[in-house]
Amino acid sequence: MKKGLFLLFALAVVLVSVSVFADSIELAKTSTVESIVKSGEIRVGFEAGYVPFEMTAKDGRFMGFDVDLAKALAKSMGVKVKFVNTAWDGIVPALVTGKIDLVIGGMTITQERNLKVNFTTPYIVIGQAILLNKKHEGKVKSYKDLNDPKYTVVSRLGTTGEQSIKRMIPKAVYKSYEGQVEASMEAGLTHVDLAQNLISVNSI
Repeated sequence: MKKGLFLLFALAVVLVSVSVFADSIELAKTSTVESIVKSGEIRVGFEAGYVPFEMTAKDGRFMGFDVDLAKALAKSMGVKVKFVNTAWDGIVPALVTGKIDLVIGGMTITQERNLKVNFTTPYIVIGQAILLNKKHEGKVKSYKDLNDPKYTVVSRLGTTGEQSIKRMIPKAVYKSYEGQVEASMEAGLTHVDLAQNLISVNSI
């Protein structure tokens, strides 16, 4: 029975998850799935600011595409789901230290992350996108044009968008924000020129 549950979980994750992954160290010690089934609860970590995948409604409820997937996964396992809203730069440490059972969210599979956690097969693939201040319309035609200290760019802290900015346009003035919404709003102000890694730009 336990073996069957493990296979069901693995299949469900592979089918529905972009960035659902489990801590390989803990898996070596004991089955994460068995622990979840035994406790009757699955703790799902994400940052509730990644529209339209994870959001917080006015009444405080979590909602979004990934939230629905997590609920479906919990239902298929016969357990309750507990959502753990976590700052993005601390989400992998939370998984490794056992504060959550899995992460579901738009996380790029990188070599560095692969050394710490296991990823499932992606269920959606997107690329980096930019949100450009309207005052630069027709003037900035490539990201290369932004590699100048006269431009200010922002992104979410701890993301591959942040890494891309530092690597590809190092001369630009850079600011980081905890959430996507904050970065997007900041990009709408006159003193910020670009926001990086915005899912709403190119994946809906």
